[in-house]
Amino acid sequence: METAGRIFVFLGALFFVFSCSTAPKRPVEIFELRRMAESQMELANKAADQGNYETALLLLNDAWRIAVSADAPSLRIRTELSRGNVLFSLGRSEEASLAWNTALAEAEKSGSQELGSLSRIHIARGLILSAGEEGEIAPALREEIGRELGRIKSDNFYVAFGWVVAGLADKKLGRYEDAEASVRKALAIHEKDRYLEQAAYDWYLIASIRSAAGRYPAAREALESAIALDRRAENSWGLATDWRALGDVLKKAGDSAESEAAYRRAVEIFRSLGMDETAEEAESRIIPPAP
Repeated sequence: METAGRIFVFLGALFFVFSCSTAPKRPVEIFELRRMAESQMELANKAADQGNYETALLLLNDAWRIAVSADAPSLRIRTELSRGNVLFSLGRSEEASLAWNTALAEAEKSGSQELGSLSRIHIARGLILSAGEEGEIAPALREEIGRELGRIKSDNFYVAFGWVVAGLADKKLGRYEDAEASVRKALAIHEKDRYLEQAAYDWYLIASIRSAAGRYPAAREALESAIALDRRAENSWGLATDWRALGDVLKKAGDSAESEAAYRRAVEIFRSLGMDETAEEAESRIIPPAP
């Protein structure tokens, strides 16, 4: 719009305001677009927690569009971080890295120290998970996570996420006691704030840590806690992965009968979700009976 035209519109609006002395005061700030984006993000994160990554990505793409249209830096950053997580879960690691680094650049540009730290923790998580089960990471990466975590003060959910990533790093470094202690800090936050799916994942991760340390009965107990929470959340995908992990733990412990029962439970749930390929993979883990 040309400058003169814009001034004309402004003066017209000003005249209208002063001619309506009884009109209610207009809000200082409008939040409708930002509320829409937050709602989309909440739905997307819940879908991701339940393994519905394709749905989550569609919702996050829409949330990103709204965040861009509102020119809201915080929303742009958080949407890109979530998009990166979902893309990584879909095996699209290069796109995930790009999303996390886009979020970091936006955080640095906006001057948000906390969201910058959160972005670096997301990037660190990608490096840890990319290393695989047997891969190595530098101890300096764990130290960096600790420093960045110490800069996050205002949001308990972000703090919990940081402790989960710290636990992943501790586990990768073979520091199993430290790893469980880190994840338990996240668990305390998730249980207090009733984030059921996240608390279930915490127990799932604790089971993984205990299993890596050879503590199979303790790993089983942790997975039973995960199953109980995922049942409360009606998180079918979480339940299927819990039962599959329980099958793995019982197989390592030498209990083939109970291991088979756990795998078959996982297979049933995966199939009920229409995830036939994943169900077949879980079924393939069953040890065939000796001839």
